[in-house]
This record gives sequence, structure tokens and C-alpha cells, in this order.
Amino acid sequence: MKKRTEEPAPSLRSGAGGKVGRLRALAEYSHAVITRHQDPGGAYPAAPTFSAYKGYAWLRDGSFTAEGISRYGDVASADRFHDWADRILQKRRAQVDELCAAVARGERPPDAAMLPTRFTFDGADGSDPWWDFQTDGYGMWLWSVVTHADRHGLDVERWRGGIDVAVDYLVAFWDRPCYDWWEEHVEERHVSTLGAIYGGLVAIAPYTSVDVLEVAAGIRSLVSSEGMLDGHLTKWLGSTAVDGSLPACVVPFGLVSGEVGTATLAAVQRDLDVDGGVHRFTADVFYGGGQWILLSALLGWNLAAAGDTDGAWRYLRWIAEQATPDGDLPEQVPHHLLHPGSRDEWIERWGTVATPLLWSHGMYLILADELGILEKKV
Repeated sequence: MKKRTEEPAPSLRSGAGGKVGRLRALAEYSHAVITRHQDPGGAYPAAPTFSAYKGYAWLRDGSFTAEGISRYGDVASADRFHDWADRILQKRRAQVDELCAAVARGERPPDAAMLPTRFTFDGADGSDPWWDFQTDGYGMWLWSVVTHADRHGLDVERWRGGIDVAVDYLVAFWDRPCYDWWEEHVEERHVSTLGAIYGGLVAIAPYTSVDVLEVAAGIRSLVSSEGMLDGHLTKWLGSTAVDGSLPACVVPFGLVSGEVGTATLAAVQRDLDVDGGVHRFTADVFYGGGQWILLSALLGWNLAAAGDTDGAWRYLRWIAEQATPDGDLPEQVPHHLLHPGSRDEWIERWGTVATPLLWSHGMYLILADELGILEKKV
């Protein structure tokens, strides 16, 4: 891994200002890390120094990162990300038209013909093999751009071209199996993926003439009949497992609420939370299956939204404890590994864990804002 040369914020290093001051300093540092690494064209790199991610940006990571930056008040940075996403999607207009035409003819386009899940900064597919067919990021971007525009009183027409491409793509392919948030199990229909699409379509509904709410209703009906067990959501349709990404189906995407939402959060806490650090899923072997910063923030965000402020603070503090001395937040930490025997093979393959991961920093900003400690500087 390339050695970092940036200096940490002095207050973060010293802890000046007490515990809350240190948490605020980490928020300031998170904003600095994200914007320092933002590509001039607007893309947020997933992890600027990690071998497997370097040079690529995901709509999934970027949409949550942009939400954190938007909450921080840096409208210009979030605008640049959404401008970038709009441009790369507009370039895919002809590809999506061809895919939709194939569906209209009764054909099934191969996975290789679908839109990618990650892009080079100039919007190309890239040359490295990847688990590329994933639809969640397109729903997340619709949610993210509408949420940002509503928060700051912006006109979504600025991103009309990209929005229309994303809507057409999702309406045509929302129910097709694809890789999940973790780029696994292309043969399944993942509840968190369906939740992201639902959230995006509901968010964009007031701004499109396409009947996206009919699709959203279909998603909710499908998940209700096949994506639940014992009153809570499951990892994929027909599964008995849970996944650390499922809280997103409650907040922010609103696929479920009430008793199902509460039961889903409880199931994730029961099966995947260890001392405030949340695992992806029990069979996870990636770097030994550690605890993910962004998933702890996602669960904390949900608890804060549900009124459990003490519970949300538990996750914020745990995340802050995982920062490096410089303030960088990694993708995952190895304090509690589910499959420790699998860790070394990933280090040999790709190097040490991705640090900093911009999505981790973006999620920290979101949770810090939910808890009211974000001092907006921009």
C-alpha cells in the first residue's frame, strides 16, 4: 500500500476539545479525506491506495459518500459527484436503449451486456475483470441525487439525462438476479439490492413520468412474499440468513418499516454485531470476515432514526476507535474475525485492508449528522 503523506488534523491527534471534540475532528478529517481524493471530474475513488480498487469509482460507494458530503454542507463537492454520475450515465443511453429493446423482443441480454457496477474516472468499464453486473448502485444514485437536491433546494433537471437512463434501466431489469452489495452470488435476487432500487424509484417518482411506483409496489410485494423469515428480512429471496446491509431497507430506502423494520434491525444485531462492530454475513471469508465500519454506521443511523440515541452513539464511538492515528477509516477491522484462517490469502492477493475507504468516511459523516455533532464548515 502506498504510504500516506497527509498530516492528520491536530485536534484529532491530540483529542483537543474533549470526546465530542475528537468526534467532530474526525468528521472534519473525513470531509478532508473525501474531498482531497475526489477526482477533478467529480468521481469519488473507492479507496485511492488499495490495489484492487485503485482507479475506480462505484455508484454504490459514491452515492453514500455524496450523502455524507451533502449533509456536511459541501454542496459543490456533492454536485460534482452527481454531475459525474449524470455524464457517465448519459454516455450509456444507447446501451440501455439496446438492452430495453432486447427485452421488448423477448430476449434475455447476457450479464456481460449489462451496465457495470464500477467505472474508471472517465466513465469507462475498465480493463480489470470484476463481478460487474449489479443494479443496486443505480437505485442508490437516484436516492442520493434527489435527497441532495431536496436538502439544498436544487433543481434535479440538472441531472435529467442520467436520471432517465437509470430509471429506464431499473424498470427493465429490477427483478433480474445479479451480484449483491458484496459482489457475490449472481444467481440470487438480493433483498438489499431490491431495497436500494425501491428507494431510488420512490425518491425519483415526483420527477419522472415513468410509472416507477408500480415497480416499487412490485418490489415490496415480492420481498413480502419471498424475502422474509420469522418477521424480518433475509439476505436474498428464499434465504434463511441475514446480511449487514439489510438495515438500509429500513433507513434510508424505506422498503419496510414498523414491526418488520424493528425485527430486521434486531436480527442483524443478534447475528452480526460484536461489541459495536458489524459483520457483513456469517459466511464472510473476505480478509477473514472482519467488522465493517460502514455497516456499523448504517445500523447506528437506523437506531438514531428510530429514536434510540444511546444505541446510535455506541456505534459512532466504536467507529471512532477504529481510526488510524492519522484519522483514516478502513473498510474493515480484524478485532473479531469470523474465519481468521482466510485472512492471509487476501493480504497476499491484494495487500492490507483498504484504508482509507471513502465510503467509511461518508457513513461516519451521516451518523455524526444524525447525532447532531456535525459542525458544517462549508
